[in-house]
Amino acid sequence: MHMALACAQAAADAGETPVGCVIVDESTGEVVAEGRNGPIGAHDPTAHAEIVAMRAAASKRGNYRLTGLTLYVTLEPCAMCAGAISHARIGRVVWGADDPKGGAVAHGPRFFDQPTCHWRPGTEGGVLAAEGGDLLRAFFRARRKGTAAPDAR
Repeated sequence: MHMALACAQAAADAGETPVGCVIVDESTGEVVAEGRNGPIGAHDPTAHAEIVAMRAAASKRGNYRLTGLTLYVTLEPCAMCAGAISHARIGRVVWGADDPKGGAVAHGPRFFDQPTCHWRPGTEGGVLAAEGGDLLRAFFRARRKGTAAPDAR
């Protein structure tokens, strides 16, 4: 999760919402891919940290199925990311800060609990939640004060 937090900080430094993701093969310890939020700079609303990391992992593996891998992300995944995680068949999802407004795993639609969800990864929330939450709070506090990097709007 510390690596995911570093990715989140890189996102914040680029003026993006600070969310970072790392995908790991727990059987070998290999970091398969990393991702950070990038919708503003990429002009791509789907460029969430999880999606960026899963695209990189799938490309590296030569397969969109990412079975057996663990996805670490600093913020509870949204519905879009939860859907992609299910389609990729990620084995386990570990997140830091809960997202009561936009999260879709422990909050909102609880995507993996739905009968239409055909692949349900193992899940664990709250890992280094304070650190991830602190990054988000600092980022949005700076934006409100006008000191954060400007977005591309």
